[in-house]
Amino acid sequence: MRSLIIFTLVGVGAQLVDGALGMAFGVTATTLLVLSNVGAAQASAAVHLAEVGTTFASGLSHWKFKNIEWALVAKLGVPGAVGAFLGATVLSSLSTEHAAPLMAAILMAIGLYVLLRFSLRTPLTFGGRGTSHSTKFLAPLGLFGGFIDASGGGGWGPVTTSTLLSQGKTAPRTVIGSVSASEFLVSVSASLGFLIGLRQEFLENWPVVVGLMIGGVIAAPFAAWLVTKVSPALLGTAVGGVIVLTNSQKLVHFFDIQWPWSTAIYSLIVVVWVSLVIYAWRVTRAPRFAPEAGAVAAGETESEAITR
Repeated sequence: MRSLIIFTLVGVGAQLVDGALGMAFGVTATTLLVLSNVGAAQASAAVHLAEVGTTFASGLSHWKFKNIEWALVAKLGVPGAVGAFLGATVLSSLSTEHAAPLMAAILMAIGLYVLLRFSLRTPLTFGGRGTSHSTKFLAPLGLFGGFIDASGGGGWGPVTTSTLLSQGKTAPRTVIGSVSASEFLVSVSASLGFLIGLRQEFLENWPVVVGLMIGGVIAAPFAAWLVTKVSPALLGTAVGGVIVLTNSQKLVHFFDIQWPWSTAIYSLIVVVWVSLVIYAWRVTRAPRFAPEAGAVAAGETESEAITR
């Protein structure tokens, strides 16, 4: 019962982050599970099995609100499922000793990306309607995203959603809806890969799976409220720093880095993290009536751009 409560709290925390940022449920949940002394492969397996339910519900909701472009789902989700199965197979075949640093490295890289993306990235201009990307672009993206997601315990959202949004071709709601729907295929495929690779150990993770699902359901309405109160830039910067710092500790211990170098590494991460949090906080509090660069470049005066 005690472990179920712990995993439920993990699910609550992960869903609060995911609901506010539109990504990072897997990364956050896996990081927290590994910190709770759950094995790397077991943590990723439990997260993906829990996500079978959460992604199905999410995809269904997006379908009802017409946020899904099915061509995008197919071109991205099918290669993603293949990559997820391969990633789950690779992670399951590794020993606990080798799997832990590999996952920590992947999670740290994703955490660093989230940290920089939400703190330094400038707003983008998006298309108003969904536009199909080419299969040549989506297939490798899905394959890579699925492999990273399964082998690292998360990363489908940070890899695929961020890449598609950066293209500026598709409306944000269509990107998020289509990626969420395709993640169901990724979660199912990863779960099958872990079932084959872990066998009996996979079935022993039911308290983790149930706890994550319960926590996710409980936190969903609070996450919806949180996104209206907290700036995504500020929250994303804070969460990204937590992921980087916690997983850097795993790597420092693995490589047996001793004092004073270990302290220097942690101090550098904290200083950079706090600086980015302060920067994100200052940006979110800055006036939002500045003219767009494109408008000024087009020959408008500042006053014309402001009133436009």
